[in-house]
Order: sequence, then structure tokens, then C-alpha cells
Amino acid sequence: MKRTAMELAALATAAVPGLTPAGVASIPDEPEDFDSAMIVDDANQRWRVRAPRHEEASMRLERELTVLHAFSPAVRAELPFLIPSVVGTIRQGALRTFVYNHVQGTHYDLDGMAILGESTAIQLGRALAAVHGLPDDVAERGDFPSYSAEEFRQRRLNELDQAAMTGKIPVTLLRRWEHALEDVNLWRFNPTLVHGDLHEESFLINDSRVVAISGWTDVHVGDPADDFAWLQACQDSAFVTSVMDAYVAERGEHADPHLSRRAALAAEFALAQWLSRSIASGDEESITEAQHMLEDLDKDIREFGGQPISVIEQPQMPAHSPTVSVLEDDDAASVSDETSSIAVVPVGDADVAADEEDSESVAESEPESEPESEDDSEESPVTISNEDSSEISVEEDEADPEASEPANAKDSDQR
Repeated sequence: MKRTAMELAALATAAVPGLTPAGVASIPDEPEDFDSAMIVDDANQRWRVRAPRHEEASMRLERELTVLHAFSPAVRAELPFLIPSVVGTIRQGALRTFVYNHVQGTHYDLDGMAILGESTAIQLGRALAAVHGLPDDVAERGDFPSYSAEEFRQRRLNELDQAAMTGKIPVTLLRRWEHALEDVNLWRFNPTLVHGDLHEESFLINDSRVVAISGWTDVHVGDPADDFAWLQACQDSAFVTSVMDAYVAERGEHADPHLSRRAALAAEFALAQWLSRSIASGDEESITEAQHMLEDLDKDIREFGGQPISVIEQPQMPAHSPTVSVLEDDDAASVSDETSSIAVVPVGDADVAADEEDSESVAESEPESEPESEDDSEESPVTISNEDSSEISVEEDEADPEASEPANAKDSDQR
């Protein structure tokens, strides 16, 4: 359900008693999930309204309310940025709209952040380090979902299997992601509290300083690399390096040496997750867009190699994705003739040919001997002289004439 800015203002007046809007404007948000607006009241105070478009988005806002309650005043005071507070809610059917106090600041896209320079990069790195350094009792108080490193890796593997079943993801990407997920060295990290839904619109910046972080709908204990996935789209490598350096400096010995690799993997894999969600919801437009983005990613990785996402180097991939075709009987026989050095001989002829070859080889390599006895079913005794170990005599029984009848018969037939 899409709502206009005026409709959101009306909902805000119902959610917050005494609120009298004097002005309203739409603001950026996740377009598939939320409608948002900024309201200015008659006292020149600002309020943010966020309304879900469907039930799943409404549940995310409900979870955010739990998260914000878990951030006690003491925890908020320790953070280098502000966290919004919910000042009122109103429910319409299954959907619940939330009103937040406004924090002064500006939203920037990635290019805009990079233009702000190194000071903003350092601020971002320190802000993320503060999130990942929140005490364990915050997660316990909020009863957030919690995953160990191995549990997190297994969840990703399960998601990869589901994505592969769609049949819409290039084979190169599937193999690349599978190789990274099976590289156990990559997944040795200490789980931390993670924001879980960071992107450019999550940050409010004022004078190159991060003043607030919003959108706490997917908080959990898991892989800190997920909070850096949004940064991988930045074209300014120096800016990204400055963010990571500031983060490592703040985290110290708790810093993860493979954080950047898993962040790059998370950024790529997000496309597969988006495709799976779009297929589940039947959104054909999003399915097509996701497929095109996956194809572009596949092309870039084939041409330029992509960002490293594994500790152990992946085996070299072929220049083009392999194709599988079904051959007709005649084509299959032709391919077999070209690629196989084994001659196919009818069974009867093969027996005769084998007998002839055996007869010729025996005649050339062995002297004529008496036929073996039918009773000689055990190995012939071998006697080694005690005086000279090199003297070996083999005792053979006389052959039974009946044992040679099949061979004599065949010789008679050939004559």
C-alpha cells in the first residue's frame, strides 16, 4: 500500500497527540518496503514518519521498536552518534505506522560521501566499530537472533542452494560463491552485534560527521562483514580504504583480517537473495532486473576477475559457461568414433580373434608341451634345491587327453 506525504502527515497527527503539521515532504527510503516523509510542525520541530507497504515490512518496524528499547540511555550515551526514538505509532489493519523524532543531518549517496573526503571516511569507520563493539547484554536484553560463525556460513550455503534451484544464476557465480563458502579459513570470525540493513540512507551526516544511524530493523548477532556490503559499490578505493583503516584502528585486536573479502561476497550474494525474494513474491519486474544485474556481474568477473572473496585461490574458470546438449544416436556414435580409441568388435568375432591371438602368442613364446592333466587342479609343485637356489625344477603330471579335446576340435573346424 503506497501512501502520499499528505496521507503520512495525517497518520502522524493521529499517532502523536498535539502534533500540528505545518509542512511535509517525502524523503528517501527503501521503495519496495516503506513510504517516508518529513513533517515540520507549528513549533518548527521536525518528525519522521515511516509507513510499511506490506506485512513483512511492518514486522521489521516492530522488531526495530524492540531494538530501540534495548538501547538504554547508558548505551546511547556511549555511542558517537544518535539513535532515533519512537514517539508514536498508529495501526491500520495489519500495518503499523511509526513516528520518530528527527535528527538534523543530510543523506548522501556513496559518491557524495566520497567527495566529502577522508574525514567522513574516518567517521564512518569509527561509527561501525562502535556498533560492533556494543556490549553483549544489549543483544540479550533485546533477545536478538544470534548465529555463530559456522551457523552463519551454513545459512549462507542453504541460501545458495535455494538460489541455484531457480536456474537463473550464471554457473560462474554459483561456483565462485560456493568456493568462498567452503573456504573455512574465511569464516573464522568473532560474531558481533550487527546493524544488518546498512546503506547510504542509513547515515545522517552533518559537517562531514556522522550524527545518526537509522533503520535498525534487522539487528542480530552475526558476521560484522555484512555491515560493509553497501560500501563495496563505491568507486573511490581510497575512500573505502580509509573507512576500513579507521575501523581496524578502533577495533584493535578484535579486527577481522578477512572482513573485506566477506563484505565483497555479501555484496555479490545480495543479488541472488534479491532474486530469490522476487521469485517468491512473483515480482516479474524485479526478477528481470535482478537477472540483468547478475549477468552484468558475471561478465565483469570474467573480464576483470572481480574482488577477492576467498582466502584460498579459486581454480581458473573457463572463458565461457559450459553448455550441456543432448545428442541423437547417430551424433553420439560419431562423437564416440572420434574421441575413443577402442574398437568395437562383435562378441562372436571377438572370441575367435582372441583365441587366434592367444594361439599365436603361445606358439611364439612357449615350446610345445604335453597337455595338462585334468586332475591337475592345484598348482604344480616347485622344488628349490638346497645346494643351489638357482636350480629350479617343475614337476608336471601327464596331461589327460580329454583336456585337449576342445582345442583339437576348434583346430579341426578351422582346417
